[in-house]
Amino acid sequence: MASTIFRSLHSHPFLFHPTALIRRKDVILYCTMRSAQTQTVTQEKVKPQVKVSPHSTQRKALEKASKDYEAVIGIETHVQLNTLTKAFCSCPYNYGSPPNTSVCPICMGLPGALPVLNLKVIESAVKVGLALNCKLSLNSKFDRKQYFYPDLPKGYQISQFDVPIATSGYIDLDLPLEFGGGHRKFGITRVHMEEDAGKLLHSEGGSYSQVDLNRAGVPLLEIVSEPDMRNGIEAAEYAAELQRLVRYLGVSNGNMQEGSLRCDVNISVRPIGQLQFGTKVEIKNLNSFSSVSRAIDYEISRQVLLHSQGQDKEIVQETRLWEEGAQKTVTMRKKEGLADYRYFPEPDLPGVFLTTDYVDGIRNSLPELPETKRRRYEKMGLSMQDVLFLATDMNVVDPAEIEKWVEKVLSENPKQLEQYRGGKTKLQGYFAGQVMKLSKGKANPGLLNKILLEKLNAKS
Repeated sequence: MASTIFRSLHSHPFLFHPTALIRRKDVILYCTMRSAQTQTVTQEKVKPQVKVSPHSTQRKALEKASKDYEAVIGIETHVQLNTLTKAFCSCPYNYGSPPNTSVCPICMGLPGALPVLNLKVIESAVKVGLALNCKLSLNSKFDRKQYFYPDLPKGYQISQFDVPIATSGYIDLDLPLEFGGGHRKFGITRVHMEEDAGKLLHSEGGSYSQVDLNRAGVPLLEIVSEPDMRNGIEAAEYAAELQRLVRYLGVSNGNMQEGSLRCDVNISVRPIGQLQFGTKVEIKNLNSFSSVSRAIDYEISRQVLLHSQGQDKEIVQETRLWEEGAQKTVTMRKKEGLADYRYFPEPDLPGVFLTTDYVDGIRNSLPELPETKRRRYEKMGLSMQDVLFLATDMNVVDPAEIEKWVEKVLSENPKQLEQYRGGKTKLQGYFAGQVMKLSKGKANPGLLNKILLEKLNAKS
């Protein structure tokens, strides 16, 4: 039966192609649905909400928040791994591929198809766990997370529940000077492996949705932070540091615009001095670090305004969307609880067992990470502005490499070096050009000229 349906898919691709409308009469998906925007409009008509001006009212609410209220923020980050194939099958995934061209019975969840774990997913998870200073679980397992959504072909997601592969870590970062500077340390609750769902495309009119299952089964790491952040800037910089980390490790390209790094932000507000957390609200649809910061600041102001007007009961546990155009959050759906997912161990996959030798081998292969590189540059006497720039851009090669290039160029051009030291100082430009040529344009110009001048003016 499974193979028959699969052959039919290739013979009649209109069944899943996004040019086809997904209606109730379609037997395979059976999932007509209105878009989230339509649902939002309906809910807002039934239940009037407090109107918040994006300018003066929001600014006043934020000013009040800093005096009377405290925001508590945590982030769930999904990192798409850049493995050659999906998590449990041999289908490749390439961003921008024609819809439904990278699917098979396994990632489509057809009856009788059995998953096989991609070992590169384990390797990437261990790398990220170690880089985030986590405690690794040498024995972990996969679980089924049950929920219905049209882009989830199996009706459940393979994930990890009570025994994730990594727990209890932290990440260190430095805030940019324009945001006040300073060092921050945020806790990491857990890192776990899971598969991605497909993608829904909602029509402009909101009367139907289209589905592309290319992304179904793509391997993800979910990184859950502790609720340690207190404003939008800290949250945005935390997400940016995770992006740097996964890029340094080579496990993901981290491109938010492609969905390779996606952030869901959880926010609650409480009066300063209160130990109990407020009601948590989740925000989705954040596709840039600036939108993370702006969405959080808006949501803080919305909740503070409700608190100050004695309407804190209007803050309910829900999922909200960030509307970039309107610069506000809107209701998407009420938040599910753990019981709604009905987790149980995945029966089609064995447990994950790591040896200490395997973990140590990966630990020894890790590159120098952003935090370590920043501290090294700091000890070299560089300004924090230069430190942050150099550690952020992996394409800029570092001071030690530049020094090697400068020495090589000087040793290969003794005549020009003698002329420079004899008074022809304009030759500095010649040497700088030769170093840039040798570095293929990767040398930072400021550092290059600093190191070059030191070498040129050194006593022979």
